[in-house]
Order: sequence, then C-alpha cells, then structure tokens
Amino acid sequence: MATEAAVSTPGRPAIPNHSQGDYHFVRSFVAGGVAGCCAKSTIAPLDRVKILLQAHSPHYKDLGVVATLRAVPKKEGYLGLYKGNGAMMVRIFPYGAIQFMAFDKYKKILSKQLGISGHIHRLMAGSMAGMTAVICTYPLDVIRARLAYQVKGHHRYTGIGNAFQTIYLKEGGIPGFYKGLIPTLIGMAPYAGFSFFTFGTLKSLGLAHFPELLGRPSSDNPEVMVLRTHVNLLCGGMAGAIAQTISYPLDVARRRMQLGVVLPDSDKCLTLTKTLKYVYSQYGMKKGLYRGLSLNYIRCVPSQAVAFTTYEFMKQTLHLN
Repeated sequence: MATEAAVSTPGRPAIPNHSQGDYHFVRSFVAGGVAGCCAKSTIAPLDRVKILLQAHSPHYKDLGVVATLRAVPKKEGYLGLYKGNGAMMVRIFPYGAIQFMAFDKYKKILSKQLGISGHIHRLMAGSMAGMTAVICTYPLDVIRARLAYQVKGHHRYTGIGNAFQTIYLKEGGIPGFYKGLIPTLIGMAPYAGFSFFTFGTLKSLGLAHFPELLGRPSSDNPEVMVLRTHVNLLCGGMAGAIAQTISYPLDVARRRMQLGVVLPDSDKCLTLTKTLKYVYSQYGMKKGLYRGLSLNYIRCVPSQAVAFTTYEFMKQTLHLN
C-alpha cells in the first residue's frame, strides 16, 4: 500500500497548497486510514487463508489456496473467512494513516534537509514509513494473527479484549505483543521500500511521458495530474508483486513467531534465524519459505487497486492535492 505525490501537468506548475496548517494532518490521516481499511476488507478472506497456510494449520495442512477457501466456509461458515478482520480494521486504520503520512514526511526530510533526491529517496522514505507504521501498530497485528489462526471449535481466545488480556498475563506482559517484530521490520523495509519505489517511479515516468494517455486532471485541482484508475491498478499490482517476492520468506517467519505458543513447534521458532532454518529444513523453499506466495500475488491486484483508488479519491475529496 503506497502512493506518490501528485505530478504537475508539464509546462504548468502545481498550485501551491496553502492549507498545510488547516487540518491537513487530520485530513491526511483520514485519507490514509480509509484507504487501508477498504483495501484490507476487500482481501480479508485471502488474508485468513494465507495465515492458515503459512502456519501449517493442522485443520487445513494438506490443502492449497483454492481448497482452503472452499473448506473454511464448510467448517466455520462464510464469516469464518473474515475471522480476525475486526482486529485488522482496528490496526489498519492507524497503520495506513501513519504509513502515508510518514512517507510524505520522510521524503521531504530526505530531499530538503539531507539533499537526497531522485528515485532513491522514494526507496528510503518508503522503507522508513513502513517500519514506523509497523512499530506503532504491531500489537494489534499479533492479536489479529492469533484470532485468524483459530478454527471453530478450537478457540483459545474469545475476542480482541480477551486475546490482549491472555497474552499480557501468560506471555510476559508487553514483550509478548512484540514477538516477531525484528523479522517484521527486516521484511517491511524492502517490502514498503520497493512498493513506494516501484509505484512512485512508474507513476512519475508515466505522467511525465504520457500524461494524456495515462493521467487526468485532479477533480479538486485541475493543475495537478493523477493516474487513471486502471493505470493505478496496473502500477500498484506490479509494485506489490515485486515487493512481495523479495520479502515473503521474512513474512513467513514473522507469522510463525507471532503465533508463538499457539503452534505445536513454537520452541523451534524463537528467533528469526532459527525460524528460517527450521521452516527450510522441514518444508523446503517452495512448500515452506514461499508457501502461500501465489495467494499473495492474487491479493496484490485487488488490494492495490482499492488502496490507490480510495486514497486518490480521498485526497481529492479532502482537498489534499
């Protein structure tokens, strides 16, 4: 989930934004949060299946992506596909908001204060923005993973509040909510970095060389060009696919460490290195470190399409361009 600042129409400078101090922070926060919630709700069933596959749930361990999508409604009802989504929404609103805002802020700092410009500042700003958002919302991600891993009839937690209480009391207090943080940060750096980098670069090149074909004037500021919806979809999908391929093994390690005592082999997944070695030795590359990757590719296009489209719409609605 990443986007880039609007590009001015060639030959015409963008109208300066004089509303930076006029609730701009709040409007930017809302725009990023709404975009994140819409995107994640769209792909919630696929996220549930991904967690079940990554952690080798004993209830679905011999099934693939499509078979699991069919099996979950039969075993748990159709709402089973959305298990853990409530915790995800609580997490993803501030996550999306922080990530978008932090990206813009870091990009300005790198460019204006450190003199780092060009495509590299997108990569660096995206990586830092992703890690900032993760640190701020990580406990909620742990809760969401625990709830999504549960199967009907085998519940350890009754809800978000109970999960918080149980983890805090039985897993060492606050540190219990940060299991798997290191591999998450290590994985987020290339994922968020390459997402912002790829999308931003494609957007800049497209609007610079083919503005009439790929872009259109922003509804709230005709002097600013934004990508057409179908182009947003294409650029976002490419960015997501590249970023996921690079960082996916770390995502697998993160999930296993997050699930902790829920897994029967949790003693083998105490550190990032041990988890990666264990998964590779037990399941190999394709069925271990990259298990469920095809599902992530399927998730990329609709997720990025909704995220970019919603964020662009919110920016225009809230006059952020």
